[in-house]
Amino acid sequence: MSASEKIWTAGLVVIGDEILSGRTHDKNIAQVASWLQVQGIRLAEVRVVPDEEPRIVAAVNALREAYDYLFTTGGIGPTHDDITVDAVAKALGVPVIVHPEARAILERYYAGKPGGLTEARLRMARVPEGADLIPNRMSGAPGIKLGNVHLMAGVPHITAGMLDALTGTLEGGAPLLSETIGCWTAESEVADLLRKVEQAHGQCQIGSYPFFREGRVGANFVVRSTDADALKTCCDSLIEGLTAGGHACTAGGI
Repeated sequence: MSASEKIWTAGLVVIGDEILSGRTHDKNIAQVASWLQVQGIRLAEVRVVPDEEPRIVAAVNALREAYDYLFTTGGIGPTHDDITVDAVAKALGVPVIVHPEARAILERYYAGKPGGLTEARLRMARVPEGADLIPNRMSGAPGIKLGNVHLMAGVPHITAGMLDALTGTLEGGAPLLSETIGCWTAESEVADLLRKVEQAHGQCQIGSYPFFREGRVGANFVVRSTDADALKTCCDSLIEGLTAGGHACTAGGI
């Protein structure tokens, strides 16, 4: 397999008791997955773990070894329960240090702000030894990268900024393209057609997503491929099959 044909993969560890309790609704899984897709990297697994060091260590070690890249979100802030840096350092077998560049960034950011750079805020300069920084234009405190591990903020708009800073810096394959075909039909009525079309187009995958609206049953069929020509051919075949079966369909989804 050539480098261009390799399927690059990533794992994601979402850290925080507030996610598991339902107090906070996670938005990072979707935005990390979408960003990775554009980079030519597929999000292959997500684990949500509490603010407990052994659980974070276990998840980090499992996913960083299983996939090309690992991302974490949450737990790199200034409070006592932000333990991601310590847990990741333990997983990697390195000590935690105060990164001089991160400290300088925080000194500049908090200059003139009430309280200045307190000990609590200085916690956001702590990194596993040997780590580099991921720029954060939103709140000063940087993300962290070491090897294939990337530690990101838990606040979605800050995570988005860190992802933007990483754009184009990771090796990946061809971006995963997709097209959606909507149809007012129960997916069970076209299950055999979906299977046959997918089997006939080996470079494509078809996902089926049912919905219920205005008392009607329908489904959106999402066709994915890294090859634009293969994607078009598969979509054409699916639309032809749906139409022949008496099912009106709409490109772009319903």
